[in-house]
Amino acid sequence: MAAANAQTLPKITASASLERAKRTDSSRLVLLLPAVLLVLAFSIFPLIVSVYLSLSRINVTTNPIDVQFIGLGNYIKQLFGSEQRHFLGRFGEVGPFGYLILGVALVFLLYMLYQYIRSPRFRPVGVVFRLITLSLLMFFTWQFVVAFSGNGLPGTLTVTLIFVFGGVALQYLLGLGLAMLLTQKLAGRRFFRVAFLLPMMVTPVGVGFLFRMLVDTVQGPVKPLWVALGLEKFSWATDPNIVRTVIILSDTWQWTPFMFVILLAALEGVSREVMEAALVDGTTRWQMFRNIILPEILPVSTTLILIRMIEAFKLVDLPNSLLGGGPGTASESITLSAYKAFRAPELHTSSALAYLLLFVVTFFSLVFFTHIRRRLLERI
Repeated sequence: MAAANAQTLPKITASASLERAKRTDSSRLVLLLPAVLLVLAFSIFPLIVSVYLSLSRINVTTNPIDVQFIGLGNYIKQLFGSEQRHFLGRFGEVGPFGYLILGVALVFLLYMLYQYIRSPRFRPVGVVFRLITLSLLMFFTWQFVVAFSGNGLPGTLTVTLIFVFGGVALQYLLGLGLAMLLTQKLAGRRFFRVAFLLPMMVTPVGVGFLFRMLVDTVQGPVKPLWVALGLEKFSWATDPNIVRTVIILSDTWQWTPFMFVILLAALEGVSREVMEAALVDGTTRWQMFRNIILPEILPVSTTLILIRMIEAFKLVDLPNSLLGGGPGTASESITLSAYKAFRAPELHTSSALAYLLLFVVTFFSLVFFTHIRRRLLERI
């Protein structure tokens, strides 16, 4: 009898353990279900709907709303149709200097491809992807050249790239310079560490209106300065290059503190003993920065630039609050163009622009992450 009970007991224990495991799995599903439903409701479902909208034509003036599936019609209109000049810009006549830039870019990209073919990482599939990447990079280079050649006019794509690369480069250089300055034993450096963070606390719309007042030569708060410089009758709002420069400067003023605070933390993590030993051995400041400091902060720097670059592609507040993308469309980013289309309301155009922007952001992020960042990290 005792032996029979001993054989039955393990079976009961195993059955109870299995039952408890099933109840645990059921409770996990119940706890995860609200989060899954929220993700589906606020992320996946809108994503699917926006894809469908970008492939359709919508008329919201009818009742019910008229939705017609037109395939890639909205994308074709932006790239080759009636909206091409708005998105890609007006193509100018390329001069000798423009062809020189295109030639240099082509030689450089082909050299990079040649280096990959000779490397141990060579794969036929990699060559195919790199040819696609090089073709797209040449296309974007050509966009810059034709937009500023002859009677060319940059479209929202070129304007966005100007804001991204011009702004991020300036922000990183200023942030790195300020961070290196405040790692020195200077009087009041603790105060400046806090003061440099203040611009980041202002809303982008507030920054836009602030710079709009500062560059106002008629009744702005710094009008005496413009009068002293002889610019009291100068209208900056009619010059596209100056407007784009003002937007880059305002964006730099707001986001340099973000670069500064991250780079400051990275610099403070560099070994002081190593730097002091290098100075004792006769290393110059530039050699110490090039061979010791830069390799230490490079992983943080590349990640920081990537994050800021992705964020800069979504720039909409500053161009809108300054001149609404003007003069004309000279300072209109892709995001601002999508916002205006949404308010029109042309939901199909807005969705198509959003996905074109997604493609551009993904392309440059992948190029930066898989090529530039990896090559830099391999050399340190």
